[in-house]
Amino acid sequence: MANKRILVVDDDSYVREMTELTLTRKGYEVDTAPEARAALAKLEDGDYDLVLSDIKMPGMDGLELLEVLRTRAPETTVVMITAHASIENAVETMQKGAYSYIQKGSDSTVAQLEIVVERALEHQDTKRENRRLRSELRDKSEMIGKSRNMDQVRDLIRTVADTRATVLVSGESGTGKELVARALHYNSVRRNGPFIRLNCAALPKDLMESELFGHEKGAFTGAIKQTRGRFEMADGGTLLLDEISEIDLGLQAKLLRVLQEREFERIGGAQTIKVDVRIIATTNRELQKEVEEGNFREDLYYRLNVIEVPLPPLRERKEDIPALVKFFTARYNQENGKQIGGLSHEAAELLMNYDWPGNIRELENYIERAVVVTRGPVLGPEDFPRKLVAGPGPAAKEDGMKVGMTVSEMERRLIMKTLEACQGNRTEAATKLAISTRTLRNKLHEYGAMDAYKENGKYAGELLLEDA
Repeated sequence: MANKRILVVDDDSYVREMTELTLTRKGYEVDTAPEARAALAKLEDGDYDLVLSDIKMPGMDGLELLEVLRTRAPETTVVMITAHASIENAVETMQKGAYSYIQKGSDSTVAQLEIVVERALEHQDTKRENRRLRSELRDKSEMIGKSRNMDQVRDLIRTVADTRATVLVSGESGTGKELVARALHYNSVRRNGPFIRLNCAALPKDLMESELFGHEKGAFTGAIKQTRGRFEMADGGTLLLDEISEIDLGLQAKLLRVLQEREFERIGGAQTIKVDVRIIATTNRELQKEVEEGNFREDLYYRLNVIEVPLPPLRERKEDIPALVKFFTARYNQENGKQIGGLSHEAAELLMNYDWPGNIRELENYIERAVVVTRGPVLGPEDFPRKLVAGPGPAAKEDGMKVGMTVSEMERRLIMKTLEACQGNRTEAATKLAISTRTLRNKLHEYGAMDAYKENGKYAGELLLEDA
């Protein structure tokens, strides 16, 4: 509790002095004020972790001060001090936001003061830590990129997050399906409830049922105690069933019942357990095709696919690569104590010309590797695996086009190649492309490449990172 700042507000000078002395001896930094307005003036000059305030004071009393503090200093914990302790006083102070109150003038005042102050500050630390963790989890649920594809994904998440509808997130491996699931959870009314994940591809079918529904003691060999399943653990929150297509057909029927009725029994148990769980499932397969081939129940597919959020592969949203590279470089700079400034022009071209079969996960792995091994201030081609340096492969044409490339990607490459040939001169490039400079500027914004060209028009590297 060292370095905690406490403000004592009381019109009784003896109480102020004794409270200050007691708390200073405990290692706190203590200021005092003789009345509420003087206290507010001190709060203008700095923050306090805790305010101890008398209730009965001339002018603005302690309850009025408490109401002002709720608005001006919402992060500050408040404990009231009163010589007129009563149930009414206690209830009113609690209703208006005080953590607790202390009765002065009794033999136990000093001991009570120390205990209440310590608990109030611990309570404040817990709240701050919870906010930090929630913020950290929200950060983990934030999707990077401003491409049109990702804007559509974000719009869909905002639309369905607060509903109870089951969501199916589809996409190739490494596209960020779990990130979408977290975004759905932490942007919903369930954000303070549990977020429970089960990787359906990682468990054998013999263990899957127990993991989902739990079991009673003695239900099978090795069941030495009652165990809750993931559905119970997720009650009041969200359950993510990752790679749902891997669940055995026999278990799919039981899963369907839970999705419909929101109830189940543990293995070996007779008690029906009801839960309030929002289900999000992910898959890297085409479930409709799995249904047609008899590998997935059609009724379960339709029950899961109430809302589908399809995630595009990275090769279809290459304009997001600059932002992703910046994010991952900053992350691994911090983890490895480095200060890598970004990418060389050659490395930028390398990443933009690669098709990323492993999607964002592959990009992150390569950036981490490059940050660790590089000896220079920026990442160069030599810091990346040979398969990237070797180029896009035999299917590529000399003009950079290849079968399977989208029209938007062809357009992006043409614009960036033309700008490079014009040494970054936008006016000249726009003329060669037969488009307006405004259209060119809008395209560069869309690609996240506006900062790639200096004011004098000199090419500065498509993915140079700032403030990494």
